[in-house]
Amino acid sequence: MPHLSTNINNSFFEGLYKHAWKQIIPPALTLAEVDLIGELSTLTNTSKILDIMCGYGRHALELARRGGQVTAIDNLQEYIDEIKLKASEQNLDITAIQSDILQVKLDELYDAAICMGNSFSFFDKTDAVTVLKNISNHLKPEGIFIINSWMIAEIAIKHFKERDWHYAGEYKCLLEYNYCFYPSRIESEQTIISPNGLVELVKGIDYIFTLDELEEMFNEAGLKTKYLYSTPRKKKFSLGDGRVYIVASKITE
Repeated sequence: MPHLSTNINNSFFEGLYKHAWKQIIPPALTLAEVDLIGELSTLTNTSKILDIMCGYGRHALELARRGGQVTAIDNLQEYIDEIKLKASEQNLDITAIQSDILQVKLDELYDAAICMGNSFSFFDKTDAVTVLKNISNHLKPEGIFIINSWMIAEIAIKHFKERDWHYAGEYKCLLEYNYCFYPSRIESEQTIISPNGLVELVKGIDYIFTLDELEEMFNEAGLKTKYLYSTPRKKKFSLGDGRVYIVASKITE
């Protein structure tokens, strides 16, 4: 039998959080991010886009609406079923696959790959390089890979709080964080309270890398950084900004 990942983050979205997550990201931000992806990948009706850890498909669906041929991968079956239903209803060119991204077998070459919503920080260095190599091997020459994160070291250290809380729509989220070392990571416990009073405790880990460390990992996988933006409108990233869009390209001889 194949080895199955024991990553604690695999179960992060299985309960109440899968509903709360939909309330956290404003639709306008998703549209702006898709604008960026479309511009950088010169999106056409023949473009093939890979969306890993795609969640409920906020990028995959919009990219397909704009003509892209999208492969969307997530480990949560409920999200994949939702994407398949919407793709069928809207006649969109999306192949939605339920899989652990460390185990998925890719058989296409893509013009672009994306990993949005901070999902790349779910992996330690070994697993992250495995993911990067699989993506790099399935990018076309000059293909691009875009990561969106708010958990690189240049962001996380400045903005770290041991406790915080926020509303995600009608869901209340109480957050406790612990900054750990060897490897650098933030371990979290999030208490999610639903509108009808259900309470759920969710544990997760975000692995923290500097941009230099990420570049070493990219290079090992045959990728290199092209651009760093702090917004999808292409504002250049500066130390301490609240999020980053890392745009990498495949290294060609």
